[in-house]
Amino acid sequence: MKVVINKCHGGFGLSDKAYEKLNEWGMSFTKIDGYWEPYGWGRDNRADTLLIRVVEELGEEANGDYAELKVVEIPDDVAYDVQEYDGLEWIAEVHQTWG
Repeated sequence: MKVVINKCHGGFGLSDKAYEKLNEWGMSFTKIDGYWEPYGWGRDNRADTLLIRVVEELGEEANGDYAELKVVEIPDDVAYDVQEYDGLEWIAEVHQTWG
């Protein structure tokens, strides 16, 4: 399974060119006051096939202002979580915890 993460401090974000390409592929984003709406790509939908495709096809041109996007491959059967510190993200396997 492929998952998109941000590999630098700052935060996950896509470029205008990436959003425009996603719109060409049938998604529906609109730029309002400098921001793309609806704001998406939370940590729970980073395995979206169109998101992966746009990052792979555009490379560095897919990066937003404070992003360095990377497609990471993990085993298909792993329950995962995208974790971050100050915008720098990594994939962690979900483990059981009890309180």
